[in-house]
Amino acid sequence: MAKEELITMEGAIDEILPDGRFGVTLDNEHRIICYTAGKMRRYRIRSVVGDRVHVEMTPYDLSKGRIVFRERIPGPMPAGARKRGYRR
Repeated sequence: MAKEELITMEGAIDEILPDGRFGVTLDNEHRIICYTAGKMRRYRIRSVVGDRVHVEMTPYDLSKGRIVFRERIPGPMPAGARKRGYRR
């Protein structure tokens, strides 16, 4: 395995921790602490408990990871959400 190779796994957010971190339970029942990737923070992609996410981990420390993708859940739009449109 090369030094730059990352392990990508899927899981679900089960806890929101302070300082922008999340508790994620992976599909293989391991629990890790994750933070959101820079692009997700830049585009203000919100993650809540129950969301399915893709996590990247380094082989050196398998207890921490980075959330790189949040899967869209089909269904009605949340009450507080609004569509982006033209603003004056």
